[in-house]
Amino acid sequence: QVQLVESGGGLVQAGGSLRLACSLSGRTFSNFNMGWFRQAPGKERGFVAAIKSSGASTYYGDSVKGRFTIARDDAKNMVYLQMNSLKPEDTAVYYCAAGLGVTVRNLDDYGYWGQGTQVTVSS
Repeated sequence: QVQLVESGGGLVQAGGSLRLACSLSGRTFSNFNMGWFRQAPGKERGFVAAIKSSGASTYYGDSVKGRFTIARDDAKNMVYLQMNSLKPEDTAVYYCAAGLGVTVRNLDDYGYWGQGTQVTVSS
């Protein structure tokens, strides 16, 4: 059974940085596309970033492009989200997801989800 565990969330001031990490166990990590989504209170869960199983392609939501970077380490079964220049509107629960499909921007592209980690950006 696939398990995803996120870490690295916390409280940071606007303009600061955080790095989220997500570990996958139970299946071969290198087979999966990996994504990050986020959900703020009262809002739907939305796409943040994704990286294909090959690692050759990365994708970003418009609101984080140029500030966030997704990366994977297949040797460690880990995916990371480096978040720079954080803004109060980045405050949300961040979820790691793993999928085997062709596309990567949609919730239903992913069959496995972590429990989420809270990121709070103060102004």
